[in-house]
Amino acid sequence: MPTLTRWFIRSALVYLVIALFLGVLQAGSSLWDWGLPGIFPLYVHLFVVGWLTLMIFGVAHWMFPKYSRDKPRLSEPVGWAVFVLINLGLVLRAISEPLVGPASGVTWGWLLAFSALCQWLAGMLFVANTWARVKER
Repeated sequence: MPTLTRWFIRSALVYLVIALFLGVLQAGSSLWDWGLPGIFPLYVHLFVVGWLTLMIFGVAHWMFPKYSRDKPRLSEPVGWAVFVLINLGLVLRAISEPLVGPASGVTWGWLLAFSALCQWLAGMLFVANTWARVKER
């Protein structure tokens, strides 16, 4: 298994544990009479982008057909850029999402927008780096 694939899959597992923990906190918040602002969107985002998308990216990086004998996974540096950008976006979102609100000011909103841009760029780079590997035999 390629090193980058291991990093994608391990990161996905970490996000799964965090998302499930946030789900427990969210479900229990009615019992404890305290709310966590922004917890539901963060829970969904960490579950879908953190767990599912990173798992898909890792498995696709590993299992999709080879591009060529010399460059089986096309560009390894682009793959690492995808990994860094998507994780940077997820971490920045985890910081900014709960802090964005009516009285939060503009700073957290910009950080949230930047996190979304990082994730979008990661997605575009993943597609660009994987597209040529999806071919007929």
